[in-house]
Amino acid sequence: MHILIVEDDHELCDVVKKQLCAEKHTADCCYTGSEALYFAMSGAYDLILLDRMLPEIDGLSILRAIRQNHITAPVILTTALGSVNDRIDGLDCGADDYLIKPYDIDELLARIRALSRRPGIFTELTCLTFLDIHFEPDTRTLSCQGKQQKLSKREAFLMEFFLKNPKKTLTREQIFSRIWGPDGTVEDGNLDTYIYFLRKHLRTLKSGVSISTIHGVGYRLEENHVS
Repeated sequence: MHILIVEDDHELCDVVKKQLCAEKHTADCCYTGSEALYFAMSGAYDLILLDRMLPEIDGLSILRAIRQNHITAPVILTTALGSVNDRIDGLDCGADDYLIKPYDIDELLARIRALSRRPGIFTELTCLTFLDIHFEPDTRTLSCQGKQQKLSKREAFLMEFFLKNPKKTLTREQIFSRIWGPDGTVEDGNLDTYIYFLRKHLRTLKSGVSISTIHGVGYRLEENHVS
């Protein structure tokens, strides 16, 4: 699971990230409201751990904004404000759960597991399909009409992101956030290199699917219209 941690306490953020990674999740950290809003809007995260009290933009404003923009990732709101009305405000704004600070890491992990058991919250797909291609994330295998290509780990993350958003233009910023995370350091040309690799795999498989360049914006997975 790819989790965004929004917390202005750097030390706490680092501790939570370490624990989530130990549970086989991937996690990125944001420390201000404006930074959190930018990355949350990418739609790149499976779950958001959101502090209510943040510099620049408060957590409830971020929560309202992402729900208005149809970001459906589950949100666990964290806060030192523990009154019933505070909890009601958070839940009414679109939070899926609420944790009062200071909280125990084990309780956080238990709440994430509980959310994962809710029908429709997380769907662990064994195979992603679009037109004539099939992709198995567990084995990183891309197939088409009986032929197969094994993808590298980074190629697999990128292909999975495209297949979860077919026919949708993904901006370069969204892709960087999803594949490398806001804390990742990567040269701009690296993305183009991985796009080249995926296109090569699709050509090798003789697939009718292509990755189109949307100039000045990003890329889109769609049917190959070239005859």
